[in-house]
Amino acid sequence: MRRPEYRGKRTLDVLFAVAALMLAWVLMLSLALLVKLTSPGPVFYWSNRVGRENRIFRMPKFRTMRLDTPAVATHLLNGPEQYLTPVGGFLRRTSLDELPQIWSILTGKMSLVGPRPALFNQDDLVAQRTEVGVHHLVPGLTGWAQINGRDELPIPRKVQLDVEYLQNISLFLDLKIIFLTFVKVLKRDGVSH
Repeated sequence: MRRPEYRGKRTLDVLFAVAALMLAWVLMLSLALLVKLTSPGPVFYWSNRVGRENRIFRMPKFRTMRLDTPAVATHLLNGPEQYLTPVGGFLRRTSLDELPQIWSILTGKMSLVGPRPALFNQDDLVAQRTEVGVHHLVPGLTGWAQINGRDELPIPRKVQLDVEYLQNISLFLDLKIIFLTFVKVLKRDGVSH
């Protein structure tokens, strides 16, 4: 099957990741210290995620949850706020917990734009994405579904938006998604926990 991406997408990813690291390294170091000083445990949380062609990869985030948190999607937790570390809520609301995923972009496991990588145990999401060919895409730091609902979307709607991205993938669409992501993050739009 033809790779569902446009020419230069990987170059854009690498340029973005390098620029982001150069601009944000002080912030990332500060956040790492903040996580370490405010709760016991590691700075990073490495979760098993589903990548291109449904291959499992390890995706880093700044740790926002206590060590005793069950390993399920946050929206499936009963009272997820009870599991947040002292700085976890802030990191999630501002999406700063996502910054370590720049590493995944550099290594090619993720793209700047694409469907958000499913958790390894989100069988329903993975199955629906596979059925419609979304699994051929490299997962993204942000995506079409992210700017159209994020945490609030039911799985069928998320997959429908992923298909729209697959069918219309282009540099222009990626740039639009990047711009709208910044707007959403600044407004804290679509973040439920």
